[in-house]
Amino acid sequence: MSDARFEDGAAGGRDAPLRLMAQEGGDVPALSALIQDAVFTGADVTFVPARRRFAMLLTRLRWEDTAQAQAEGRPFERVKSLLVVESITALRRAGFDPKDASAVQSLLAISFAARDVLGGTLTLTLSGGGAIAMEVEAIDITLRDVTRPHRAIAQKLPDHGA
Repeated sequence: MSDARFEDGAAGGRDAPLRLMAQEGGDVPALSALIQDAVFTGADVTFVPARRRFAMLLTRLRWEDTAQAQAEGRPFERVKSLLVVESITALRRAGFDPKDASAVQSLLAISFAARDVLGGTLTLTLSGGGAIAMEVEAIDITLRDVTRPHRAIAQKLPDHGA
């Protein structure tokens, strides 16, 4: 017998872990909405050129639960999630130093600009003007919750002036 895993609990319930894939341009906006305002540091980012893989451990706001939390009068939640991008042929960074493990970054969006039928540029837009751009042969992104949800420290939803 093995220990219970987070993935085994709350099947279909409010606390069920999120597991999503994006494999075409039209899938990217849904992932972008779910990772908006996620936070991370340089220590949470890995790029392995030999495997053509980029991985980022995020602490994301559970946007999919905010309306229910407001309706029930309970705190907003965050959860640790793993964002993985495969099939990368080139990676560029601006306004972000992955060696700075203490600077907290906020991820605002993921966007995709097609180059051909399958490939193009995925851009992770960071607050403060930073960005991480990845040239990909094809869209192959996964977003997976890896911890149980926990109470968000800030109990006010981010305001982007919209």
